[in-house]
Amino acid sequence: MASVKVLLMEEKINKAGEAPVYLRITKDRKPRYISIGLRVKPQEWNADTGKVKKPHPNMARANAFIASKVAEAEGVALDLQRESKFTSPVQIKNTIMGQSSESFLKYFVQYLEVLEKKGKISTLGKATAAYSKLKVFLGKSDLLFDEVTVTFLKQYEAYLRDDLGNSVNTIHSNLKIFRKLVNDAIREDLVSPARDPFRKFKLKLEKTTKSYLSDDELEVLWAFPLKEGSKLWDHRNMFVFAAYAGGLRISDLLQLKWGNFSGTHIRITMQKTKDVVAVKLPTKALEILQLYRHAGSKPSDYIFRLLRAGVDYSDPRTLFKALASAAAYANKNVKMVATRAGIEKPISFHSSRHTFATRALTKGVSIEHVSKLMGHHSINTTQIYAKIVNEKLDEAMDAFN
Repeated sequence: MASVKVLLMEEKINKAGEAPVYLRITKDRKPRYISIGLRVKPQEWNADTGKVKKPHPNMARANAFIASKVAEAEGVALDLQRESKFTSPVQIKNTIMGQSSESFLKYFVQYLEVLEKKGKISTLGKATAAYSKLKVFLGKSDLLFDEVTVTFLKQYEAYLRDDLGNSVNTIHSNLKIFRKLVNDAIREDLVSPARDPFRKFKLKLEKTTKSYLSDDELEVLWAFPLKEGSKLWDHRNMFVFAAYAGGLRISDLLQLKWGNFSGTHIRITMQKTKDVVAVKLPTKALEILQLYRHAGSKPSDYIFRLLRAGVDYSDPRTLFKALASAAAYANKNVKMVATRAGIEKPISFHSSRHTFATRALTKGVSIEHVSKLMGHHSINTTQIYAKIVNEKLDEAMDAFN
């Protein structure tokens, strides 16, 4: 609960010898000060009680006014605490004064709208999930940029970890969006750089092991017998295709149409980055496509037929929901097939990207070419795979010991 104390600011004394009376609102050791519009001479002030004393001519009326302001501040603090798990002295002050800084929540909503207009459905999904968590945490309250402090971030981090059971990396993903919004607001001069809480609050990130299949494991997965035409068969085929076809993301695989295929290459605009990439398909990938092509195949037909034909996916939200649902189903099935095939690795469709990258680098494809094929904007991202390959080579040399 916030505490309220009445102070006389003698350092702000005027020519008449009167100093202003302030309320100091403190929560989590963070104070905020509010002038209540009353001035008193120091000799007419009792610092211990926070009240006016004799010889002030209107002592009783002045003390009643002070008491009403203290009660108002305490009432606002209590009301805000009932409505929300987070209450700051800034919020209490702004509610009393009828003032507010730029709303972080409204700025967040504007960001979601921009993502939707740009069709960045993957980022939109993650940001929407982060926004929803924040709304639940705040309850009915707004959140101002002034309130996004180190203290708030620590409280929210604890909520994500302890109440929601989020992992370190999931928390990192959520708070990274907050950091982006703060940085954007600073660039737009909505927030002072001095108020950036991320100068002191550092995001935590745990290193994860990238799961990929070796050549032998990929062959085992491909050779595992499945009923032709079943969803397990489709999803296994898609995984192997991606591992040969430049490590396509699941969102791009699902939207792949015959119109993207020239007979030797696939040419697509990547869903995530909007980059155009052309990939020459090796024999295995071409063989997989032949399993799906028939005389009636049209350029507008989806190759893997997992998105519904005839549905208008021009609305980014409609497309996102369809891709998210199809991807979840595909990931579940490919894990099931891998387990049945005796592959003891926790794989997902993203593992097909890792598989392509490590296999390509092992076979001597330059890191620049691998980076381009995978649609990486920075070669630093691709260098993660180069490190994996180097570790594999080190292990191979250990055999001589």
